[in-house]
Amino acid sequence: MHWTYTRTLPSTQIARSLRDQLIAWLLPSHLVHDLRISQRVLVNGSYRSMNQLVGPGDIVQMTFVPEDFKEPFPEVDPDSAATVAVIYETADLLIVNKTRGSKTHPNQPGERGTTLNHVAAYLGDEQPGPYILSRLDQETTGALMMTKTPAVVPIMVRNIAEKRVQRTYLAWVTGHLAGEGTFDDPIGRDPQDRRKRQVNGIHPQRAITHYAALDEQSGATLVKLWLETGRTHQLRVHLAASGHPLIGDPLYGAPSKTRLRLHCWQLRFPQPFATDDQLTTVTAPVPADFDVLN
Repeated sequence: MHWTYTRTLPSTQIARSLRDQLIAWLLPSHLVHDLRISQRVLVNGSYRSMNQLVGPGDIVQMTFVPEDFKEPFPEVDPDSAATVAVIYETADLLIVNKTRGSKTHPNQPGERGTTLNHVAAYLGDEQPGPYILSRLDQETTGALMMTKTPAVVPIMVRNIAEKRVQRTYLAWVTGHLAGEGTFDDPIGRDPQDRRKRQVNGIHPQRAITHYAALDEQSGATLVKLWLETGRTHQLRVHLAASGHPLIGDPLYGAPSKTRLRLHCWQLRFPQPFATDDQLTTVTAPVPADFDVLN
C-alpha cells in the first residue's frame, strides 16, 4: 500500500528549493528525509535533488509508504451497529456530525461503540484509517474531523496547533449573557476533582474564548463561541466561571435532567498540500432538540 499526492504549482508560485516547498506544505523533517533518501518525490516526472528550484507550473509528486509512519494502521475495531452522518469527505479528510452520548474514540484495546469504531466500519477494509484529528466530549455534538490516510495527519495536526483550523460552537447557557466579548482567564486542574478543570487552577495555562449572544429563551441565552486555544473543558470552564454555565453540563452546571447543549457548529481549515490560502468551511446541522431546553 502507498499514498501518492500530485500537486501543480500555481502561476503565482515563487521559485524556491524543493525542500522549502515540502516544508511549506508542513511536511515534518523526517518525511522530507524519507522522500529524499528513497527518491519518492518527483518534479515533472523525474527525481530532483532537494536543493533544486521548483516554480510556476511544476508538477510535484510525492509517494508515501507505511514505513514512513510509526503507526501507519490504527487499531480500531469496525463497529457497524450505528451509522455516521458524514458531512464532508475527500480522498484525505472526513468530517462527521457526532451524536450526543457517543464517545469520540476508544479508551481501551478492543473497545467498540465509539464514533471512531463506526467510522472505521463506514470506511471499510480498503481504508487504513480513520485517524482522529479533533475530539469532542461524549455529550457534545457536532463536527468531528479525521483523516483517511496517515500522510496528512502531521500536516493537519500542525494546522490545528498553529490555529489555522478554526472551530465555532453553538451553546445554550444559563441566564442572560448580552452582546459579545472574550473570556481570557487561564485554566488549570481542579485540586478537588481530577475530572475537572478550573480558572486559575493547578498549573494554569493561557485560555482564550470569544463569544457572541445570538438568541434568548426564558432564563437562557444562545451563544456562538470560538476558540483561540484548546484547553481541556475550556468552553465549559470559562462559561461556568462567568456565571453562565452550559445548560445540561453535568460537571460544571447545576443538577439538571436536560442534556448538554453544546454543538461544534463549524470548522474552517486549509486543505493538505494546498497551493493557495483558501479555507474550506464545513457546517454541522444542529440536533433537532437543540433549542428544546425543558
